[in-house]
Amino acid sequence: MVAARFPPSWPHRETFNKPLDKTSNWTLVAMSVQNSKAAASVRKASIVPKVPGGKPIKALYKKRDEEDRLDKGVGWDETHGKGLIKPADQLELTEAELKEEITRILTANNPHAPQNIVRYSFKERSYKQVVVDQMAVHFVLEGSLVHQDSDEARRLRARGGLPGVSEAVTVETGAEPDEEETETPATPVEDGGEGEEVGEDDRPDSVASKTDMKQPKLTNQINFSERGTQTLNNPLRERGSQTEPPPRRNFSATANQWEIYDAHMEELQKQEKNKEKQKATLPKTDSDRSKKRLLLMETQSDDLTKVGKASNIFERMIHQNTFDDIAQDFKYFEDASDEFRDQEGTLLPLWKFQYEKAKTLSVTALCWNNNIQDLFAVGMGSYNFSKQGCGMVVFYSLKNSSFPEYIYPTKSGVLCLDIHQQHSNLVAVGFYDGCVAVYDLKNEGLEPVHKSTAKTGKHTEPVWQVRWQNDDMDNNHNFYSVSSDGRVVSWTLVKNELIYTDIIRLSLNGALSEGPGDTQLPIFACGTAFDFHKQIDSLFLVGTEGGKIHKCSKTYSSQFLETYDAHSMAVDAVRWNHFHPKVFISCSSDWTVKIWDHTINTPMFTFDLNAAVGDVSWSPYSSTVFAAVTTDGKVHVFDLSINKYEAICRQSVVAKKTKLTHLEFNPIYPIITVGDDRGYVTSFKLSPNLRKTPKAKKGQEVPKGPEVEVAKLEKLLSLLREQEESPV
Repeated sequence: MVAARFPPSWPHRETFNKPLDKTSNWTLVAMSVQNSKAAASVRKASIVPKVPGGKPIKALYKKRDEEDRLDKGVGWDETHGKGLIKPADQLELTEAELKEEITRILTANNPHAPQNIVRYSFKERSYKQVVVDQMAVHFVLEGSLVHQDSDEARRLRARGGLPGVSEAVTVETGAEPDEEETETPATPVEDGGEGEEVGEDDRPDSVASKTDMKQPKLTNQINFSERGTQTLNNPLRERGSQTEPPPRRNFSATANQWEIYDAHMEELQKQEKNKEKQKATLPKTDSDRSKKRLLLMETQSDDLTKVGKASNIFERMIHQNTFDDIAQDFKYFEDASDEFRDQEGTLLPLWKFQYEKAKTLSVTALCWNNNIQDLFAVGMGSYNFSKQGCGMVVFYSLKNSSFPEYIYPTKSGVLCLDIHQQHSNLVAVGFYDGCVAVYDLKNEGLEPVHKSTAKTGKHTEPVWQVRWQNDDMDNNHNFYSVSSDGRVVSWTLVKNELIYTDIIRLSLNGALSEGPGDTQLPIFACGTAFDFHKQIDSLFLVGTEGGKIHKCSKTYSSQFLETYDAHSMAVDAVRWNHFHPKVFISCSSDWTVKIWDHTINTPMFTFDLNAAVGDVSWSPYSSTVFAAVTTDGKVHVFDLSINKYEAICRQSVVAKKTKLTHLEFNPIYPIITVGDDRGYVTSFKLSPNLRKTPKAKKGQEVPKGPEVEVAKLEKLLSLLREQEESPV
């Protein structure tokens, strides 16, 4: 039996006095009385106050001894401090069992905390045990004490928020002063005044002395506050544009003595004439007034002509600055996405041209100026024959798309026009009423310089096509026209007259009509389009309203050289190829475009565009590229050297319910102009895939010239001829 004796103050004394058996895992450690005394002395020493500059009084030691006795408990015998009293029922153990050590580990784990919480780990894909927090908080108290020497305490004193000195002392010390007064006796202390208490008020660094010193309250008399703000700076932008330099000419001459004399004499003669005019006076006042009016008109016209050129240049500069992005695209932009397309191209929209007074008219003709590459003419009229009215001839420049350069109003609708290749100031125009006219851009008036009448052999039906030809033997300008009355007429400009000559009449083979007196009259076919050969001046093609194409010659006016059954509806356009002398193209309202060899009666290529074709045109840079417009608002671009069956570009360029009427290639720049039935003309830039050139091989130069283009198209035609000649 092993028993342990504990002080009565031990809370669990009864539990440890029980007898121990083999199953218990307790190890008793006897605490020495000296350790308990040392612990008690340390604990009580923190409570005993110390007098500054002196030693603790003896009364405090006596009281401490009494407390130590109480801590030992009742019935504790100091003489038997280390002795053990065995109970009567203590279990007797062997020496080995007594020497066996049984330890028990005491931990600080929370007994109420759960121990079987697991959570799924997505990283390890298994359930893992969660570490539970074992700390339990029983009491929390947040203090509101402020150190008396801190800046915050001074601010509170200045505001009057801190209590008095006595209250501050009591707050800091708490209940300890009362206990000290009860514990310390009032009896005098021995050792000759060692224990004389020094008052806290006498210390200069005491709390009371510091609180007595009241600091002056500083007030903000100005109530000044400094604030800073920063405004946003507007972003700087740089914008630059480059205008085309004005044209320059070099002039050089030699000034001789007789040239100076002649110029001096001319100036003297002018001065004498002016003096004579001033001396001469008319008797009537009306004549004076009329003279003054004439002089005013002349001076005003001179001023307007001087200002007109400058204002025109200024207007172009403003337009180029406004539409600088379009000008940059026109000059430098190349669609890089063509590299990722399978030999297909696109059209980039550029400028859009419109004249407000021509909104109700349709674009009936387009023609580029060969000498001034940025200038083109537009014929305005109407294809609705039940609503015919006035027309207009308008000239636009790529340098100014906002307003036309020249405007010529007409009494009848314009259906066709053509600009002379050498003399670009002359423009031939055909009208709906059957007249033809010639306008001169150098002439300041709005009326044509030449116009046909009923006396001079004008057409009786609308004129569908006009074409300038080379000058005759007398160096007179001449052009040709075709009309629905079946006549192909040559018009020659002789001084102030317009002389006509009938070249051929388009008659239907074997078709006759009854005339007066039971006479038989031939029925004439309606001509709708024609074109002259690029190399043979006498050879030309004529398309009719019945869908046939006739090959004619100027030298044979009585018969056709060849007739092609081309289309089932009216032929809208027929064009010779710019390079190959045997190939021409035609289009019709029967939705088809056909390419012909004039030596063969059947077409070499036929393309169905699923809509009525308004116009077709060969490109001036390649013999295998051509474009067509349809009434569904699409532009079709073909390149026979890339694809012989489908268009490499099929793009809608106008809104729905808008019909395209005409298109024309620029002779130099890679752009096309397209006109519609609402009076708009839109320009487009061809992407690189639509104007491909043959690539050069290593160590070889790329062959150039018309012979290369002729060979390229001839190669395609030879393949087709071999397929036709080979037996099936």
